[in-house]
Amino acid sequence: MSVDFIFIHEDCKAKNAVILFHGMTGSPFELKKYGQFLFSKGYDVYAESLPGHGERVSEIYTVTYQDWLNHAYSRFEDLNSKYENVFVSGLCLGAVLALAVAEKYSNEVKGIVPLSTTLFLDGWRLPWYSFLMPIALSTILRFYYNYPECEPHGIKNEKVRGIVKKLLQKGDVGMNDFPMTAIYELLKLSKFVRKSLNKIVCPTLLIHSKEDDLTSVKSANVVYNKISSDERELIILNNSYHMVLYDNEKEFVYEKVLGFLNEHSKLVAEEPVCC
Repeated sequence: MSVDFIFIHEDCKAKNAVILFHGMTGSPFELKKYGQFLFSKGYDVYAESLPGHGERVSEIYTVTYQDWLNHAYSRFEDLNSKYENVFVSGLCLGAVLALAVAEKYSNEVKGIVPLSTTLFLDGWRLPWYSFLMPIALSTILRFYYNYPECEPHGIKNEKVRGIVKKLLQKGDVGMNDFPMTAIYELLKLSKFVRKSLNKIVCPTLLIHSKEDDLTSVKSANVVYNKISSDERELIILNNSYHMVLYDNEKEFVYEKVLGFLNEHSKLVAEEPVCC
């Protein structure tokens, strides 16, 4: 079953589009409510599975960070030729891809919204032996070990966590563990992106949780301090973990993102987009 989604206003020609990139071992399913919210406010929304995250789970073991980059670049180029304003947002790995797009197309991207940017794997739930990870990643061991997904599954809200846990067990929202090979490629992507953060000049809204269990606020701070955007904002959440789109402050996150998009697209939320 495909979990890709595209929300387009068929009865009018929207001028504003948002590309959404999901997280590592996740799927567009984790972005669907976010996408539906933005669509309801007048934006066309596009979200597709990243390479290695489709129907065949085995592909995650052979995907490279360049595959992810090529996918992100291609999607932006395609939509940028069709819309007046194209924004890019993403969660986790998707946030890093949003940064990569803004680096390459610095004067064309209307704005980016990186959520839970994962440049470093230094969150509080990583095990004590995580300092050994670079050793495993640099050897053939990375092809034979998966880091298991575990509590709290990136969610502080216990009720929502329980729902997501059941979906993970069914395989409805993504993989139930993190292949070392994928982690290896994520860290290579992070290194690639960190080298050119100064090329980002478009408006940027960063949202990150103070208690992110996968990646600390260090990632967001590095981005905020190194990009060249005149318009940039970093919002630190105090009552969420990594999955900020589903946790205790999701409504706040949605509204802040909408305000950012409206401001930079000249779209007035109160006015209907279509007649």
